[in-house]
Amino acid sequence: MLMGEGVEWGLHCCMVLAWLDDHAPIATARLAEIFELPPEYLKKRLQPLVREGILDSTPGARGGYRLARTPERITLMDVVAAVEGRTEAFRCTEIRRRGAGASRAGSDFAKPCGIAKAMGRAELAWRRELEAQTVADLLAGTPANASKYTRSFYERVAT
Repeated sequence: MLMGEGVEWGLHCCMVLAWLDDHAPIATARLAEIFELPPEYLKKRLQPLVREGILDSTPGARGGYRLARTPERITLMDVVAAVEGRTEAFRCTEIRRRGAGASRAGSDFAKPCGIAKAMGRAELAWRRELEAQTVADLLAGTPANASKYTRSFYERVAT
C-alpha cells in the first residue's frame, strides 16, 4: 500500500503546530516555508484534517492553522484516515470462484479464503498500531533540540 504525501505532510504539520502552540494561528505560507512546500498545495492537503477536527482553520489575513485537539488525542490513524480515507487496503474479489472454481459447490466458498483472512489480520494489526501512536509520541521521539530549531526558524520567517 502506498500512502500519499499528504499523510507525511499532515503529521509533520501537526508536530510543528504542537511546538508552536503558544503562537497565534500559523499562516499557511509560514507553515509551508518551514518545509519548503508550495503553500496552495499544502493548504489543500490540510483541508481534510480540518474537516475531521484534527486542525482548526481561521480565515483571513491573521488566520491560519492550530491543532484542534491536544497532541495526545491525535492518533496517526486519525491523520491517515483523514487524508486517505477509511477504505480497506485489500479488497477480495473472490477470483477463486471463477475459472476452475466455477464448477465447485457453493459450500466450498462459505468461509473467506486464506488470502482474505491473512490480509484482514495484517490490516487490522496495522490500523491498531497507528491507533496506538499519537502525535505526542512522535514529538517525544524527536531530538531534544527539534522544537527549539523549529521555533527559531519560525520566528525568523514570521517577521
